[in-house]
Amino acid sequence: MARNKTRDGQHRSAPYAPERNIASQRARTEVAFDEEAVLGALFGEFDANLVQLENRLGVFIAARGNTVSIEGPEDEVARAREVLLKMHERLLTGQDMDAGEIETLIAMSNEPTLEGIITGDAKTPPIMIRTRKKTIAPRSAHQADYMHLLAKTDVIFALGPAGTGKTYLAVAQAVSQLITGSVQRLILSRPAVEAGERLGFLPGDMKEKVDPYLRPLYDALYDCMPPEQVDRRIASGEIEIAPIAFMRGRTLSDAFVILDEAQNTTKEQMKMFLTRFGQNSRMVICGDPKQVDIPGGDRMSGLADAVGRLEGVDGIGVTRFTAADVVRHPIVGRIVEAYEGENAQP
Repeated sequence: MARNKTRDGQHRSAPYAPERNIASQRARTEVAFDEEAVLGALFGEFDANLVQLENRLGVFIAARGNTVSIEGPEDEVARAREVLLKMHERLLTGQDMDAGEIETLIAMSNEPTLEGIITGDAKTPPIMIRTRKKTIAPRSAHQADYMHLLAKTDVIFALGPAGTGKTYLAVAQAVSQLITGSVQRLILSRPAVEAGERLGFLPGDMKEKVDPYLRPLYDALYDCMPPEQVDRRIASGEIEIAPIAFMRGRTLSDAFVILDEAQNTTKEQMKMFLTRFGQNSRMVICGDPKQVDIPGGDRMSGLADAVGRLEGVDGIGVTRFTAADVVRHPIVGRIVEAYEGENAQP
């Protein structure tokens, strides 16, 4: 596969390069890929993946056969090469490659602490969560820390903005443990709190009334397991999805328990939920302390109160995500940064 320097048939200016690279030394490198079967997925339709790298890193990429040449500022050429190699590695393991995944790898290439996180080394095994439908690897340093906690810690608090993978990774780990038999039940819960709007009277039985509040949990489940298996396990009681009010008076043993949108619990609800913990269980509490929707606001939220009391207690882990960890569309990260900057002002 060969590509011209001008895809539209006309000369174009060089791709946008960050200001810090203006004075960088120019460089050129080539990368040859042995497994040609995945080159189509690596380059993307009409070389869309290579164009994305060009636009984001300010380099020029030319592909001919199984060889890719990269030209541009020295630092960005090195990053582009690293991203291409990571993309190739992931494709060889059967993982999908889309614009969001590439954006994540580009962000990760600027984090030196991620060296070896995906592939592991002789002393540290790879960090991955395997489910029926996909294999999930961390997309940021904080996600890697979080996945370590999910694998070994009894109670985990995951704090941070939307789109950082807090709930998704917890559901994936829960599904993985349910499949392997290390837990017997998967219990997903969240408070049924309206986020600023009035939904009015909801018709139907209990499940139909609360399902709109729990839809994000269903979405994560269906992404990790075939729909027929999800439905069958829900029917058998292996998977339970319910509002937090239905946790009162229970002891949750041999279960992986996830509380989503925990910032909207009261202090009393949070205490009640945490004390449901039983033998051979794991509990994950996810929430964004900056998105409290309950009456009274932050001072009434049980999430910050619980973290303040329990952080540092043996068997309890805390991961704090930031806008840099957002793994949705890149614009979501910029939106989060804009709102957090506004909230941080006096």
